[in-house]
Amino acid sequence: MFVPQTYPVALLMMVLSMLCWGSWANTQKAAGTWRFELFYWDYVWGILLCAAAIGLTFGRTDPASPDSFFRNLAAAGARNVEYAFLGGVIFNAANLLLVAAIAIAGLAVAFPVGIGLALVIGSVLNYAITPKGNPLFLFGGITLVVVAIVLDAVAYRRLSGGGGLSTRGLLLSLLCGVGMGLFYPLVAKAQSGGAHLVPYTVAFIFALGVVASNFPLNYAFMKRPVAGPPVSLRDYLKGRGGAHAWGIAGGLIWGIGTISNFVASYARMVGPATSYALGQGATMISAIWGVFVWKEFKGAGRDVKRWLVLMFVFFVAGLAGVALAPVVK
Repeated sequence: MFVPQTYPVALLMMVLSMLCWGSWANTQKAAGTWRFELFYWDYVWGILLCAAAIGLTFGRTDPASPDSFFRNLAAAGARNVEYAFLGGVIFNAANLLLVAAIAIAGLAVAFPVGIGLALVIGSVLNYAITPKGNPLFLFGGITLVVVAIVLDAVAYRRLSGGGGLSTRGLLLSLLCGVGMGLFYPLVAKAQSGGAHLVPYTVAFIFALGVVASNFPLNYAFMKRPVAGPPVSLRDYLKGRGGAHAWGIAGGLIWGIGTISNFVASYARMVGPATSYALGQGATMISAIWGVFVWKEFKGAGRDVKRWLVLMFVFFVAGLAGVALAPVVK
């Protein structure tokens, strides 16, 4: 089983997770008018495919080791397996709520409220479970990232000219943030204790939870969508190969980022709080895609651009603080 033995390698894996978590949604944009509920079916299968493929390769570098993929699955405690599976279920519910919140309230409400709340809840709980890293640098960096997320929201609001705040959208964003903050501590619990799961088996069980929960959860969104008419599995089957390929690609990208994050958190010098917090820098990556590739701020005035510059400054400073937390005594 591959696990980084030095902090620079672990840091590279956390940065990779940040890049993947902030980039997978581009595949949904690339799918064009293909409804997200339909895209999401291929997305979850891509996550499961990724977890199986990486588990059977990087998770089996020494098949005779007790931490090897199949040996660890066989020896893991039932409670640890339950934690990993439940983590996948909660993540999937939170991710679908995030999509629903964006459809109702827009990015200006959904991302700052949802991801900002998730960052605070997840980091605090992860640190309580496994207290690794300098708390001043860790939570100071997290605070700066939260400020950056708020600045990003301000820029979106200024660009759109304000507008009414959807109570339902705000509620969905809050529920999403709680779910996104709770799933990672369950992963940390699954990787702790005597009969614990290692990152690769955690990712596989987690992916099974995502796929299993998607049947009732996504089906409910298909029948009662927050935007647009209902869709059915017949609509999914009518999709062209390219649309399905983008969904699987999105799941693979998210899966690579997630497994990288799980593995980095397992390294003795990192811990889940730092790994999760740095991975949530994905919001900055998604903002970069939006600004420079998708031109979401095209035509923005100087006032909006100043908020964007401040957002990037706070993000970089915050992520630097989180990255230094494991090495500053």
